[in-house]
Amino acid sequence: MLQYLIGASFALGIYLILADYLRIPFFTTSKSLNNLTVRQKKKTSAIDIWLKDFALWISKHIRMNEYRRMQLQIDLQSAGITLSPEMHMADAIVKFLLVGLLAIPVAFIFPLLSPVIIVLAIFVYLKAYKGVADKIKAKRKRIEYELPRFVSHIDKTLKHNRDVLYILDSYRENAGEDMKQELSITAADMRSGNYEAALTRLESRVGSSMLSDVTRGLVGVLRGDETDAYWTNLAMKFADYQRQLLKAEAAKVPGKVKRLSMCMLVCFMLMYVVVILMQIIQSLEGLFL
Repeated sequence: MLQYLIGASFALGIYLILADYLRIPFFTTSKSLNNLTVRQKKKTSAIDIWLKDFALWISKHIRMNEYRRMQLQIDLQSAGITLSPEMHMADAIVKFLLVGLLAIPVAFIFPLLSPVIIVLAIFVYLKAYKGVADKIKAKRKRIEYELPRFVSHIDKTLKHNRDVLYILDSYRENAGEDMKQELSITAADMRSGNYEAALTRLESRVGSSMLSDVTRGLVGVLRGDETDAYWTNLAMKFADYQRQLLKAEAAKVPGKVKRLSMCMLVCFMLMYVVVILMQIIQSLEGLFL
């Protein structure tokens, strides 16, 4: 018992010395700052705050070339992640270390599992680091799913109003969360600068070919071109795309129903088998008795 107490005291002393040397803030300071700067729906645990402080310390020692940093910064902004590129990479490294350190005790208990833990840690790191691309793809898909309704709104509004900013503001009130965010950024950009440049930046942020068709048509409206036929054709094209998406979603349903039906069929068959076996056993017991 005394050895455990000495070991725990030694570990605590080493931690306090390293925390002071590395200028890691106290837990109460980090918690107060976190509550002041971040609006959260749930309470932050002590482990989360310590991991965040550790990631912040790692981020100060990460060096990235300017092109890579700029590209990652654009991706983080597109995904709606309010982290610096260094902090995002530091978070991925912390997750890698959390999983990778499990390989040390596993090496003593079951050495064959250590390589599996290391591979899992690498997978967790890649998943955390490249998760931005998955979020951008999901966001782009949600925006593209809403574009048919947006194009229909543009087509109807242009018949009585050709103000592009008004069109964006009027649709933004009933838009989805991702579309509303992008339209809000674009509207603010248009109010403070050039309309065409704002639409171009919207197109580059989302990175959707469908949205490129929409922005191309809006630029034509800004230049005074006759675009009635363009919007009518685009509305029909996007409506066909939406029907294909709905058909693809509907096609997934029979597969799920078939799997559930097979499970129910197996359950019914097992019930009949159990009943038949019970009857056979009871009949054999009657014969022997």
